[in-house]
Amino acid sequence: MTASFMLYCKKIRQLFFAISLLLFVDVAQAASNSLHIRSANLITFEDDVLLNADAEINLSPEMEKAILKGFTFNFLIEFQLVLPRQYWFNDEVVTTTQQVSLSYHALSRQYIVMRNEQQRTFASLDAAIEDLSVIQDLKVFQKSDVEKGEQYQAVLLMRLDHKKLPKALQVEGYASSDWKMSSQRFEWSPNIFK
Repeated sequence: MTASFMLYCKKIRQLFFAISLLLFVDVAQAASNSLHIRSANLITFEDDVLLNADAEINLSPEMEKAILKGFTFNFLIEFQLVLPRQYWFNDEVVTTTQQVSLSYHALSRQYIVMRNEQQRTFASLDAAIEDLSVIQDLKVFQKSDVEKGEQYQAVLLMRLDHKKLPKALQVEGYASSDWKMSSQRFEWSPNIFK
């Protein structure tokens, strides 16, 4: 009786170890595929308010292979300016979305970053990702859209657009953490009228 109980405990311990190992491997793989916004601020230029931000982007090995095979990855940069309300929902003042794509051109052996119909080419994937991770002078709204004296809240989010992935990758994207990329909600209180 005691021997069978000890054998049962040993099997439970092995099962627990195997599950823990699987969870650790899944977390380690997810860590190799990440998108994190490090900083963001708003500046004014004449009547426009421009967004500058810096992100850290790490692609999984699966995504790097897919880019080399000719797949294009579209990222969405979503900016929102809200006016917080104490007893009701926040007022949405402005919402701006920009699409940026990353692809590889096999004939020229160059990586391409497309932003607002503007194409930039790079010799290495690291250089293309560095360019993709910098948001510079993105017009998000005009000064006339906001009122002086109000305390606004800015929210920035960057994510891989699953809807623009090829159909084969869309199905795999919902099942695998290799294809899930979304930053945290980066929030700050901008001082627009400096």
